[in-house]
Amino acid sequence: MALVDRFAERAVADQHGVATAEIRQLIDATYRVIAASGRFDPPIRAILAEAGLSNPAFYRHFQSKDELMLVMLDEGRRQLVDYLAHRTAAVPDEREKLAEWVRGVLAQAADPQAARRTRPFVTEVERLHEQFPAEQEASERQLIGQLADLLGERSAWAITIYTLVFGELERHLRSEAAPTPADVERVVAFVLAGSDAPWGADA
Repeated sequence: MALVDRFAERAVADQHGVATAEIRQLIDATYRVIAASGRFDPPIRAILAEAGLSNPAFYRHFQSKDELMLVMLDEGRRQLVDYLAHRTAAVPDEREKLAEWVRGVLAQAADPQAARRTRPFVTEVERLHEQFPAEQEASERQLIGQLADLLGERSAWAITIYTLVFGELERHLRSEAAPTPADVERVVAFVLAGSDAPWGADA
């Protein structure tokens, strides 16, 4: 490789590193502003003040605030996938893995800190879906695919179970009422009973 190319590549890598750091600052700052205000829609000026960045820095990376929120929602889902993978890996029984997946999702409403971080996104997820349908579908598919893997031959029911469990999560987050252990186990029992039923298998 010619030296000119090597130095050009290094410059691009440096720029990528700066961009990644700035985006991380914006995301972390937005989480803090949302947590403090409880609102999904904080002003950009509040985000920039918290991040210590300028207006041009924001628009270098995002065309709108909703693009930033989309990235944050996707990141949250990726973190949840990792968390659920860790929980399900800790149990050997396939049926119990499914139960643990359900418990892990509902833990997002049971834990006060997780609930406070997640709740603002619940109210606006449909708006983001309308604006960015392809990105939202790809983001959700991470969780649905993980669930389908746990279901094995009954994977056709992954979307149904996903809709049920996340509907319960949304209900508790909106009402600001944490699910009790009994609430969680009722959902677990319902999912397991449905997945065990003869109609639960693929046709």
